[in-house]
Amino acid sequence: MTGISIENLTKNWGEFRAVDDVSFTTKENQFVALLGPSGCGKSTTLRLIAGLDTISSGRISIGSEDVTHRPPAKRNLSMVFQSYALFPHLTAAENILFGLSVRGVPKAEQQTRLKRTADILGLGHLLDRRPSQMSGGQQQRVALGRALISETPVCLLDEPLSNLDAKLRAGMRAEIRALQKRLGITMIYVTHDQTEAMSMADKVILMNGGKIEQAGTPAELYEKPASVFVAEFIGTPPMNVLKTVKGANGAVIAGGNVTLTKATAAGLQFGIRPEHIKLVDKGEKAIVQASEFLGADTILTCRIGDQTLLVRMGGRPGLKDGSVVQLGWEPGAMHFFDQSSGWRRDDVAPSNSALFSAIS
Repeated sequence: MTGISIENLTKNWGEFRAVDDVSFTTKENQFVALLGPSGCGKSTTLRLIAGLDTISSGRISIGSEDVTHRPPAKRNLSMVFQSYALFPHLTAAENILFGLSVRGVPKAEQQTRLKRTADILGLGHLLDRRPSQMSGGQQQRVALGRALISETPVCLLDEPLSNLDAKLRAGMRAEIRALQKRLGITMIYVTHDQTEAMSMADKVILMNGGKIEQAGTPAELYEKPASVFVAEFIGTPPMNVLKTVKGANGAVIAGGNVTLTKATAAGLQFGIRPEHIKLVDKGEKAIVQASEFLGADTILTCRIGDQTLLVRMGGRPGLKDGSVVQLGWEPGAMHFFDQSSGWRRDDVAPSNSALFSAIS
């Protein structure tokens, strides 16, 4: 099978740099998610890999072959678009077979591949229907079928689930991931939805402003975010990032009094995930401003000084707005970032206060 190597990829639109010196590699049979907000360059990167846009500089290799200047048809890959791009006047079978027909693949081979693809995707009973007679999820399967029937070792997907409702998206996430594993192909999947990236991908590449902010496994981005941007983009709810000031024994949350670290360096930001905060008998005093009951969990909005943070708790704690609570967390759950650059500070050691270490 085939991996992909991207070296110093750049794309300029006039004076605007949409993709800025991006480099990454994928392993064979790997599922890679390009994640980020709208306008971060993820879809442009995918289009450059596909050959749909020309690069300004850089190099693209698929397998061991340099495809930087090859036309899309010569790159041995397939692509699934956000809009599905199905022909409304053709049946599902005709849409799936369209690419093979254009390339002149023999009819017998087309039918063999069609049956195999339809069986994999559960489309056998839909082959005679036109797109207007199918649901969004069914149309998405047809679009996937059109890509998979080409039997290329690389498949590129550009936000393929964004037009589906939440329930269908959840089901299709599992189907696409299972399909990728079963076929043993390399997939690059563009999405703005962190849930899709975190639940499906072997490797997540988080982009921001045309650059790669952090690349790694989903666990690495969650457990050790490289910057404030990553910390606040990954996680539901996102990580709390609070300003700190110099206290009597080190840095404290602005408006708080518990020592977070004995480091006296100025300009630190403190990060803590909502699910890692617990109610304790003695901790950082906070005032409950609001609560959002979600069934299995409740999200508390609390205030320390003039800063707010979210606390995720199981069940329904029944705290009223205005309640005074004590918050605590384990030292290992603490993160520190530079105030000016936003990048992670691994040189700052968290406090080993008994207050935190005693939390059960």
